[in-house]
Amino acid sequence: MSVTAPERKRVRHPVPPAKWPTREEAARSRWFSPITLGTRLVAAERTWVPAMVPWRATDDGFVTQDVLDWYARFAEGQPGVLVVEATGIRDIPSGPLLRIGDDRFVPGLSRLVETVREASRGHTRIFIQIIDFLTVRRRPEPEKYFMRYLEVTDPLRVQLALWLDDKRWREAPEDEVRRFLREADRVTLETVLADRELEALDYGYRERVWDLHLPWIRELPRVLPGLFAEAARRAQATGFDGVELHYAHAYTMASFLSRLNTRTDGYGGTLPHRVRLPLDVLAAVRARVGPDYPVGIRYLGDEVVEGGSRVDDAVWFGIKFAEGGVDYLSVSKGGRFEDAKQPKIGEAVYPYTGESGYECMPTVLSDARGPFGRNVPLAAAIRRALRGAGHTTPVVTSGGITTFEQAEGILERGEADCVAAARQSLADPDWFRKVRLGLGHLVRRCEFTNYCEGLDQRHKQVTCKLWDRKLDPTEPTVRLASDGKRRLLPPSWTAPSAD
Repeated sequence: MSVTAPERKRVRHPVPPAKWPTREEAARSRWFSPITLGTRLVAAERTWVPAMVPWRATDDGFVTQDVLDWYARFAEGQPGVLVVEATGIRDIPSGPLLRIGDDRFVPGLSRLVETVREASRGHTRIFIQIIDFLTVRRRPEPEKYFMRYLEVTDPLRVQLALWLDDKRWREAPEDEVRRFLREADRVTLETVLADRELEALDYGYRERVWDLHLPWIRELPRVLPGLFAEAARRAQATGFDGVELHYAHAYTMASFLSRLNTRTDGYGGTLPHRVRLPLDVLAAVRARVGPDYPVGIRYLGDEVVEGGSRVDDAVWFGIKFAEGGVDYLSVSKGGRFEDAKQPKIGEAVYPYTGESGYECMPTVLSDARGPFGRNVPLAAAIRRALRGAGHTTPVVTSGGITTFEQAEGILERGEADCVAAARQSLADPDWFRKVRLGLGHLVRRCEFTNYCEGLDQRHKQVTCKLWDRKLDPTEPTVRLASDGKRRLLPPSWTAPSAD
């Protein structure tokens, strides 16, 4: 039996002490040295802000002033690479998440690119992460589920007749079946409902990539390469320095790669079949944007769910992606739906609430191993395999990165080529610049309590509790979140001398 996240959280780990470099030491470091991504794009340093969804777009996916301000604030810290949030490739409603599924989104995204370039003084390379996802519905009220959503099928009628030892249920009017199930006890429901029907009641309806009885799911291998390629074309036309294909966590492409993928049409089951569509998408994107435009992949080093993919799968996939011409690999972990906690009625299941979600974003409440750099061994294993196979593809690692020494040690040991930090960058977007200037003692340190993740779970505008401690609601320059209780941006910072 797998150990659940709550059982593992036995020890509160302190944030590790930091010994910050001088300006000269930072200048000589690997972390602040340049790296080439693809055939010709040079990032000025190996500092990296990975994609985070701040929930600041319009409900129909357009860039807002809040989006521009958010990314400008990160750009002021001058990371080597800044990856814009997971951006939908379909032209379908997806809430306040950026979209790139139509040319009408290009003008706003162009302003975003210009904003980042201006705010970083041309220092930061800006990528955009592009994503596909399947339908996930909110957990329904039982009344609505039984009276509206549940399909009354012949197999359901058979199970009901067998359980109640009454053949008439095989022919009973549909309304009568629905009313009976609405009032039935839990044992009856668990007996007569199929696993997916019971899941739809308890967690909300969720599609899988192996639901081949659904025609639109069967068509994914035909449809997705073109959708990703068009999104990449728009990103290139918009001025982004590169695109990152989102093959990680709970979403469509990660599910094709998963050991759980049981498709029987040549796109599931064995390793070569599971990687087939991800390689087709990569090839379609490369054909559309040309050989010199950087194309990266964010994928999982370990799914951390029962029956899911492990690091040996990820190593094999990484070599195939390198053979397919990917320009970098960014390695994450977990974040799956399969072990997520049951949501409240009216809320959607959230893939970062179970053990796999904890491993994606570990907190200071951890097992003896602790949360800092916990995912680095996955990137290291993939990088070793790539180098052993003769590939020089850069590997990006992330997860609980909080000090210069930690990042520099990862690079010195050859565990990765770039080191990304999401939560520490959220706590202090200026931290890369502060360290580079020899002012590391001024860094606002993330406490890794996942205050930010809790807001993301509720689709609230993501902020950091460390900013909110400095909130003065009467200050006219402070813009507040929609709840009026939190500031939308970190406090500004000006270096004491020009850099």
